[in-house]
Amino acid sequence: MTKGRNLALAPMRRLLQQAGADRVSDNAALALGEVLEEIGVDVASRALTLARHAGRKTITREDIRLAAKT
Repeated sequence: MTKGRNLALAPMRRLLQQAGADRVSDNAALALGEVLEEIGVDVASRALTLARHAGRKTITREDIRLAAKT
């Protein structure tokens, strides 16, 4: 992995293949990783807000699930 990128290309490639792609370019895998990271940071931020609102420092599975729905 390179600096600023948290998701490796191989899992992104596998996700695209699971979706039905026969072949996946490195650029496509990289783009998917970038999009998923943006979504992940957004969900994590909302989950943190939920945990803090509940008076907790720990983010729970329920916080993540609720944050992902909104």
